[in-house]
Amino acid sequence: QVHLVESGGGSVQAGGSLRLACTSSGYIASSYCMGWFRQVPEKDREGVAIIDSDGTTIYADSVKGRFTISKDNAENTLYLQMNSLKPEDTAMYYCAADPCPWGTPGRWNYWGQGTQVTVSS
Repeated sequence: QVHLVESGGGSVQAGGSLRLACTSSGYIASSYCMGWFRQVPEKDREGVAIIDSDGTTIYADSVKGRFTISKDNAENTLYLQMNSLKPEDTAMYYCAADPCPWGTPGRWNYWGQGTQVTVSS
């Protein structure tokens, strides 16, 4: 059983930085993809950044050049470094895991409870 727990959210002014962490208890196979998603009220959950089993990363256009996804396999931890934050980055951020190849958010099997990120102008 995979249990994901996010941390690191908070409130920051525009231009600031935050680093989110997602720790997994339970074994996550090296063949799994992991990702960060975000959601605001009344909108669909959207993918922010995904890291494939071979380390390939993909980012939403809105965060390219500002966010970096990484993982520490030894610590079973996924990270999202967020720089140059904008008010439109305000959302609940979730980490997720699923066997690769990854699919749409609705197809991911394992989710954390989310951590709130609020960026003020």
